[in-house]
Amino acid sequence: MTPRTTLLDPVQRLTQALTTPTRSPISTLLSTFTTQPTPLAHEHGLPQLAPFLGRSFTGLDGVARYFELLADHLAIHDMAFEPDESWVVDDTNQAVTLRGSATFEWKATRQAWDETFVYRVALAEDASSDPLKRGSLRVWEYRVWADSGAAYLARLGRLGELLQAGAREGGGGRAGVEGIHLDYQIEVREATEKETKKKRDAEAGRGDATETRKSRDRKKSGCQDVLGSGLNVYGSCG
Repeated sequence: MTPRTTLLDPVQRLTQALTTPTRSPISTLLSTFTTQPTPLAHEHGLPQLAPFLGRSFTGLDGVARYFELLADHLAIHDMAFEPDESWVVDDTNQAVTLRGSATFEWKATRQAWDETFVYRVALAEDASSDPLKRGSLRVWEYRVWADSGAAYLARLGRLGELLQAGAREGGGGRAGVEGIHLDYQIEVREATEKETKKKRDAEAGRGDATETRKSRDRKKSGCQDVLGSGLNVYGSCG
């Protein structure tokens, strides 16, 4: 029986490659997969909904193509995974099931949605001729279950229909708006501007407080605030 920690290690390398920006993200991801047996990537869903759904991408070239299609169509923000203590390990079949979350943005429409997804990662010892990979435990099958319906609506620019439906069911207002972003880039820009303004206001407030303390100190010493070009109200403070 393979120890749990041994099975977790290659999956941790995969999740790290998915969440850590690198100069060559796809080659970094491919390094976590087997060469032999033939690796597979499959995201479940109807293939009519998105180019990367419902197809088995096999071999390292196929797995690379899957991730290239993702990169072509989606921008992925704030990807994170549950702690590995929560991962389900099947030591008999050498597989790990885990959950993650992220905001996915369809690049062409800039519509985005928040979602939780599930991975099932089957592992195998690599029989590669490469001595650096041979015998090591790596990702053999990478299977994904995610919100294919949201991807389809975002692709068509129709996520707003969910907001309208939620508002009708909730009796009006912005019911159902959580987790749906009709223009993710505008939301990010507005949030950045809001945070910048908040910081400026806070810094201005600290400046005002400092000036007030200085003013009180000056009055205690018999001096008054300076007006205009260096002239104060009651004469020189020396």
